[in-house]
Amino acid sequence: MRKTITRGLAATALLTLPLTAATAASPVAASVPAAVFMTLTEGITALPVADENRDGYQRTKFKHWVDADHDSCNTRSEVLISESRIPVTVEAGCKVTAGQWYSYYDGVTVTTPGGLDIDHMVPLAEAWDSGASQWSAARREAYANDLDAETSLVAVTAKSNRSKSDQDPAEWLPPLADARCTYAAQWVSTKLRWGLTADSVEQDTLRDLAAGCGNEPVEYEPTAS
Repeated sequence: MRKTITRGLAATALLTLPLTAATAASPVAASVPAAVFMTLTEGITALPVADENRDGYQRTKFKHWVDADHDSCNTRSEVLISESRIPVTVEAGCKVTAGQWYSYYDGVTVTTPGGLDIDHMVPLAEAWDSGASQWSAARREAYANDLDAETSLVAVTAKSNRSKSDQDPAEWLPPLADARCTYAAQWVSTKLRWGLTADSVEQDTLRDLAAGCGNEPVEYEPTAS
C-alpha cells in the first residue's frame, strides 16, 4: 500500500497497540483478501477471456485524481511521493515540485514532476472494455485511484505514457526491452486484482511474451466486488 511518510508512521504506531477482542473480531480485518502468488504463465491462464466492447466509454466515468483520505494530497501526488528515489520537495497544498523518479518503461530518470504522467497500468478505456462498463461509479473511482497496489499506478515519462495511450500489450509494450516481463506481470496482476477480462489476441501476446520471462512472478490482492 502506498503511504505518505506521515501515514506510514501512523500505521506503525497502530501496530504497537495491544490486540483487543473487538479488534480480533473486526469484520473489516476478517474480510481483507489474501494475496495470491503465481507465475506469469499461470496468471495469464487465469485471465477470463472475452471480447472487448467500448460502447459508452467516457474518461469522465472514472473520477480521478481524488484525495480519498483527505490529507491534502491527491492520487497523483501520493504516487509521486511514494515512487521518488529521494525525499521529495512538497509545497503548500501538497504540490510536489522536485524529486527523482525512474521511468521503467523507457529507462529515463526524471527530476521534475512536470515531465511525468501517472499511468494506469491497465488504461481506463481498456478497463472499460474488459468489464468496468458494468461497475458502479464508486468502483470505477476506486480503480482509477488505486493506491493499495503498487502495480496499479506508475510514474513514467509523459512521452512513454502518451505513446502507450489506451493500448493493450498486443498493441504496445515498453520501448525498453528489459522492462517487458515486469510490465506483463504488472498488467496481469492488475487485471486479476480487479476481475477484468482479456481478449484472445491480448492473451496470446502475453503468452508469447511470458515464454521468455522464466518464472516471472505475479502477485495481487483481489478487490471486493
